[in-house]
Amino acid sequence: MRPPLVIDVHGHYTTAPKALEAWRNRQIAALNDPSLAPSPAELRISDDEIRESIETNQLAKMRERGGDLTIFSPRASFMAHHIGDFNTSATWAAICNELVYRVTQLFPEHFVGAAMLPQSPGVDPRTCIPELRKCIEQYGFVGINLNPDPSGGHWKEPPLTDRWWYPIYEVMAEYDIPAMVHVSTSCNACFHTTGAHYINADTTAFMQLIQGDLFKDFPTLRFIIPHGGGAAPYHWGRYRGLAQELKKPPLQQHLLGNVFFDTCVYHQPGIDLLTKVVPVDNILFASEMIGAVRGIDPETGHHYDDTKRYVLATPHLDDEARRKVFETNARRVFPRLDAKLKARGL
Repeated sequence: MRPPLVIDVHGHYTTAPKALEAWRNRQIAALNDPSLAPSPAELRISDDEIRESIETNQLAKMRERGGDLTIFSPRASFMAHHIGDFNTSATWAAICNELVYRVTQLFPEHFVGAAMLPQSPGVDPRTCIPELRKCIEQYGFVGINLNPDPSGGHWKEPPLTDRWWYPIYEVMAEYDIPAMVHVSTSCNACFHTTGAHYINADTTAFMQLIQGDLFKDFPTLRFIIPHGGGAAPYHWGRYRGLAQELKKPPLQQHLLGNVFFDTCVYHQPGIDLLTKVVPVDNILFASEMIGAVRGIDPETGHHYDDTKRYVLATPHLDDEARRKVFETNARRVFPRLDAKLKARGL
């Protein structure tokens, strides 16, 4: 049997050429004066610039650390759905998704796309569907990122279990694609974006799913809750107890056929806890490499986000379980990825 592929389900284009950020800054500056708004055609990024941004960053680290393939999406903190209106978000999402698509075309063996949606606070989710369809049908993307809080830290949208979100779920079910539940930049000074807002959102999404009965309406729907599931694994007994008090089935029946967690947890005790508490079938390998935490851990001498080391070192997984975490769980949760790999003879 061949060694498992190492599939990282959580990558963002954090190293995009600087021209992208410059264009975005012009777009934002023009919100008060539309005459200054740049057109998408004014953004010029060459294939060579994309190659350099990937080869010297994500791809170099994948090779160094032993990664094979990354599910790649636009930079999460750049989504910033709270900025401007729907048209602002629609233009920005289209640009960012196209750039990710170009990465997947230049490096098809190493990157496959996941879409950013053009969400905007208070705007009907149906408006996201054309961009979603384009990314699946034309770009060959295998999943989406879904922001449960487009307001950027003020939580103005209904819970994820509310029928308000159902138009998105219907399309997800149609294409058989999962969503990573991923917020963007916090515009609330109370919540640091990556240190608080992200982890708060992961935890909030998990509790919302406990409170509802979403998967009775969408039995095939699949969510990945990133960053190790926020507080959920650490407080697993709390959530089991709350589900019991709410007269819900045990978590294994209520959620774990549809909800998955990634390994973006940046120390060994955290991965040990995750792999001890959460069933192995619900854990997907991920690093969010070159993302929120880029430094070297002085206690180990290795990068915090070199999460493969933790998965290999944890005593709670044997070789069969590690194969699930590194490869087979991702292929099961992302059927369109599985089809691409099979087409390559893998």
